[in-house]
Amino acid sequence: MNRSLNVRKSLLTLGVALPLLAGAGAALAQTPPAPATSPAAVPAVDPAKVVARVNGIEITEGDLAIAAEDSALQMPNVPDEQKRELLTGYLIDLKLGAKAAEAAKVGSGAEFARKLAYNRDKTLLDEYLDQESKKAVTPEAARKLYDETVKSVPAEQEVRARHILVENEDDAKKAATRVKGGEDFAKVAGELSKDPGSKTDGGDLGFFTKDRMVEPFAEAAFKMEAGQISDPVKSQFGWHVIKVEEKRNKPAPTFEETKDQVETYLARKAQQDLILGLRKNAKVERLDDKGNLVEQKQP
Repeated sequence: MNRSLNVRKSLLTLGVALPLLAGAGAALAQTPPAPATSPAAVPAVDPAKVVARVNGIEITEGDLAIAAEDSALQMPNVPDEQKRELLTGYLIDLKLGAKAAEAAKVGSGAEFARKLAYNRDKTLLDEYLDQESKKAVTPEAARKLYDETVKSVPAEQEVRARHILVENEDDAKKAATRVKGGEDFAKVAGELSKDPGSKTDGGDLGFFTKDRMVEPFAEAAFKMEAGQISDPVKSQFGWHVIKVEEKRNKPAPTFEETKDQVETYLARKAQQDLILGLRKNAKVERLDDKGNLVEQKQP
């Protein structure tokens, strides 16, 4: 596995398994961590500004903003102006429908009260998790996590090589004789190689890690030193003559390349730590269908 992927996997691996957050922590798995956005990047909008009225009931910019965050109302491919118009129309219908439901006494039953309480609790938890995750995602924390992760990932070697791919061993031997005799490898590859992906580049495969190539090819290439040319090597694709151009340790991904993953990790870990902390300090009792206490399993 290449070093870049190792770094990214390390950044995205949490110390405690997410299944521990079942039940009260289920909202965590559903709440996308949103790293704090710089206020300067978002135009200031007065949430109290009225954008529409329906039967005298005001709909504000704040109402539109809340509707825009609703996962059920996401419209990724809709232009902003059209999205705004659709959300305003939705809020108008919502206000009309809610008033009609009140008049029909839909909200007077115990089942409605339970749903209302559930949605209130969920909204509170979502807001709390979002608030805490934003505190955790700071430039200093992100840089520290990146630096620590990069240091902990072992360096991985990679090779830049050219090859000539032919159908049989005799042709491979002839090609090897020509390039070992001093002919330009890229020229011979352009003339003889059957690999359409590299033929026009003089057989150049660029840099690759050992796991990215079939085993016989990789074994030969990584045993060679820069400048060496191999004897014919057989793989499932045919016969290869390989020239190693350069060997190096694979560069780690830059901070900018992994910034999103780093911030996502910090946000999710803050959320997870919060839930686990609440669980740890809580007295939780579960009952079976007869009302008896169920023995609690330690997470």
